[in-house]
Amino acid sequence: MADRLLSVQQVAELLGTTVRFPRRLVEERRITFVKVGRHVRVPESAVAAFVEANTVQPVAPLRPLRAVA
Repeated sequence: MADRLLSVQQVAELLGTTVRFPRRLVEERRITFVKVGRHVRVPESAVAAFVEANTVQPVAPLRPLRAVA
């Protein structure tokens, strides 16, 4: 089955950002996109891959935190 193509506005809503951020990702070629005429579309799997690649896992503290009195 073909991947769903999202508009820049839909990508922004999915990421919880303004339209400016996905446009910058496209301009800097940091995310896969498709040109359909004048329109830019981003595959849904590319958004998921971008989020996965930029997810930072938490690190356990080296020593226990002290309680504040």
